[in-house]
Amino acid sequence: MRKMMFVMMMAFAAPAFAATPQETVNGFHAAMSAGDKVKLASFLSPDVLIYESGFVERSRAEYASHHLGADVAFAKAVTRKVLKHGARVAGNQAVLWEETETTGTLKGKPVHVFGTETTVLEKVGADWLIVHVHWSSRKAK
Repeated sequence: MRKMMFVMMMAFAAPAFAATPQETVNGFHAAMSAGDKVKLASFLSPDVLIYESGFVERSRAEYASHHLGADVAFAKAVTRKVLKHGARVAGNQAVLWEETETTGTLKGKPVHVFGTETTVLEKVGADWLIVHVHWSSRKAK
């Protein structure tokens, strides 16, 4: 019941204001680290496509019912540092990429990973929404 209420709230969540693609991505990660699932979902298009660790989630609702909880728990337990980033914006489309280093402790175990993220966004009205995310990571040596 609780999960169903969250999915229903997400369907009606007003988009979080983000004037630029970078503000959208930054807001998405800030909401993830804060554990604010409703705000986090407002940055995602309803038909977002998420690739993570070889898995595919084909909508905001599917992501909410599968990996979102674990991703939030992870983000709350660690520190994510952006090492390099870039962007290309053309009209109502944008692609952002980041290389990150993530450290911390999760479930009593140390975490130290390097990651890459590619985010595709689309401008809808005045807001930029995430339509695709691809995450990849590897353990630090």
